[in-house]
Amino acid sequence: MKKETNFSTKGERTSLGPLIINRMLPNTYTNKVGSFVFLDYVAPAIKEIINTKGIGAHPHRGIATLTYILQGEVEHFDSAGNTGKIHSGGAQWMKAGNGVIHDEIINYDSKTESKIIEGFQFWINLPAKNKAEDPVHIAIQAKEIPKKVLLDEAGWIKVIVGNYEDLNAIIPNYAEQFLYHLHIESRKQFSINLSHKIESAAFLTTKKATLNDEEFEAGELVEFGSKEGEIEIKNNSDTAIDVLLFGGEAYTEPIVSEGPFVMNSSGEIMEAYRDFYAGKYGRIN
Repeated sequence: MKKETNFSTKGERTSLGPLIINRMLPNTYTNKVGSFVFLDYVAPAIKEIINTKGIGAHPHRGIATLTYILQGEVEHFDSAGNTGKIHSGGAQWMKAGNGVIHDEIINYDSKTESKIIEGFQFWINLPAKNKAEDPVHIAIQAKEIPKKVLLDEAGWIKVIVGNYEDLNAIIPNYAEQFLYHLHIESRKQFSINLSHKIESAAFLTTKKATLNDEEFEAGELVEFGSKEGEIEIKNNSDTAIDVLLFGGEAYTEPIVSEGPFVMNSSGEIMEAYRDFYAGKYGRIN
């Protein structure tokens, strides 16, 4: 049986210089999909000028941030002393844990001739027991992300979070969760069965697709019901499409979110701000 669709949305649109940002999570319909509590999509844009400064240093606590850059490069700095630079197709994951300040420099990819930038940032909510752990950062280049060709030469799948068949992501998991990048060739399809209570959503990047027999437009986030069932993605067009499929088991602990902090109570949010203003998150050198 195919999963039902709960909702679809194109999110809220804002800008950051020449970049158009589409806020997909949270949205009017839900604040989370599994442990994923935030999703920004940076739509394809041409960037002519090289930045030497970051987008602005800011703190986080209680979450892990995940940047997946389809085109471009991202350089990371944080107050725990971590640095790293990823290029097109790469990902970086930062467990903020008990508090960290970080910044990112976003540019076109210096290793290619393209000046296009396109990518995603997710926030993944940590279980309460892991929110007090020390910050960690991992930079993963495109060639390090597990990838395989789909059956019937239907395209390929990259496993950024979680696992799929014999593929296992480098990024740590604190709950059952997944993030797949699917590239589906013309007139081909991909299907997956998800167990009961697994929340899931698909994001269509720049082209339309048919999800469980219903057509959706480019730029739409589609969330499915949590009952056990199949998600079928069909590409009925003459060109290949790219779809992000993500989700996981429901986050059942209390969630209190304010600004850059996601905790389990209002008191913990207040403590997060107090510690930040007291300088306990350190500083970026």
